[in-house]
Amino acid sequence: MTDSDARLAECLVAATAHMLTTLRDSALLQGAALGDAGDRIAQDFIAAGLAAQRPGDGLLSEEGGRDLARLDKSRVWIVDPLDGTREFSEGRTDFAVQVALAVDGTASVGAVALPALGLVYSSAAPPPLPRHAQPFILVSRTRPPPVAALAAAAMGVTLLPMGSAGAKVMAVLRGEGRAYIHAGGQHEWDSAAPIAVAAAAGLHVSRLDGTPLRYNRPDPTLPDLLVARPEDAPFLLDFLRRTPP
Repeated sequence: MTDSDARLAECLVAATAHMLTTLRDSALLQGAALGDAGDRIAQDFIAAGLAAQRPGDGLLSEEGGRDLARLDKSRVWIVDPLDGTREFSEGRTDFAVQVALAVDGTASVGAVALPALGLVYSSAAPPPLPRHAQPFILVSRTRPPPVAALAAAAMGVTLLPMGSAGAKVMAVLRGEGRAYIHAGGQHEWDSAAPIAVAAAAGLHVSRLDGTPLRYNRPDPTLPDLLVARPEDAPFLLDFLRRTPP
């Protein structure tokens, strides 16, 4: 793992973000056709870039194949070319482009672009955490877990639904919420890049029971996670361990 890995991840997400905004702004496609085209364009570009720049590394991507040869590699790129396809196709802002490098199972490098906001975040130079955060817990727009509502009530805050996992994690990073709680099913590509950026910025990242998030496993399902400001993590971990998802 080198600084050039982080620069590569940043370059890939930034260029892909530009392509996606150009595609959407053209208004040539709408709805499902727009989402399908965005997924395909983003996947093809990122996969080609990684093949050219890191040909010896493994790849796990939502839109790519499931080549199990990656399991024999120490370095595996984990990619969600368009996280929040629905949000992208609906004209919303809460979608993301996510590229991560997992080294020996740990998401060590990550970059997340929020194309509609013109923002790129990197594990190499994450922004400082704001001193204070808004009184929200971020949750899925479509599948908010009941345990998140219970945790929010216990903390005296409210839920804030949002699309892409990357958008939610970066919202916590910006202080737009105090935590992100997910339960009920995700995959490694949903969280790898945002988790790398969040951890580099000093946020707490783990499974809901506090165990580490591990990547490049045979089954890429990763059913739950917690991202929280460091001052809120002890309370939330204790609460979540006592409250089944």
